[in-house]
Amino acid sequence: MKCEICAFNNPKATVAAVIIKNNNLLLVQRNEDPFLGMWDIPGGYMNQGESPEEAVKREIKEELSVEAINPVLIKQVPGKGFWKGKELPIINSFYLLDIGNQKINLNEENSDFKWSPLSDIGSEKISFDSQRNFLDFLKKEFTFDLNRVRELVFELDSLAVFKEQSFYLAKINGFLATRYDGSKLIGMGWIFPRQTLLRKEAVVEDIIVDSAYRGRGLGRELLHDLIVWAEENRVEVVELTSNSKRIAANELYKKYGFKLHSTNHYLYRIGN
Repeated sequence: MKCEICAFNNPKATVAAVIIKNNNLLLVQRNEDPFLGMWDIPGGYMNQGESPEEAVKREIKEELSVEAINPVLIKQVPGKGFWKGKELPIINSFYLLDIGNQKINLNEENSDFKWSPLSDIGSEKISFDSQRNFLDFLKKEFTFDLNRVRELVFELDSLAVFKEQSFYLAKINGFLATRYDGSKLIGMGWIFPRQTLLRKEAVVEDIIVDSAYRGRGLGRELLHDLIVWAEENRVEVVELTSNSKRIAANELYKKYGFKLHSTNHYLYRIGN
């Protein structure tokens, strides 16, 4: 009797852990076939009954002997996998996660590990096609001069605590507009969507322009980029707040078309 389901070429589910520190990505060197000796993003096949988050936590525990902190899906990429010499389709889920300062201890699957600058990704011999395609995306979207990001944030708020993981999460969960002078980051603005009971909204958290480049219209350009993104994502209302002492910023928002909304704005900080 012919088995119809045996002919289904459905992809197998795999997961990969994207661990970044100081804009360097953790790569492991494979100690087994396929792709013996080539570089890899730690991860593997999901088990029956596992969620993707459970799978990536298990894989990191097995391969690196560390606990995965706050895995967040970045992107899913199709590709090819291999099992006992046979090729099969896969769908690979890439998760950003943190491991803090935990010590990495490799199991027998990998012979070595290294932290590779995102700006140099592609120079190594990367194993699977799904990983190569994902790394093209990661290099383009996540390569930043973190020192410049910190400097700009501190211009806005000298007491701010900059967290690298929060910066990447902001990239995943919203949209970041940037301006450069050559390779120098000179301006940033970021916006985050949210679905309320009544409508889809978005919040412009901040727009920052290097003090040496102000007065050139860069703030308006960044704001325009954020509004265009909101329109493309079917946002109905864009919200922002601004200190009344920021005269230029408040004038910019009014000229662009923002209307002052009379309401009390409260903040409640969890854990304080």
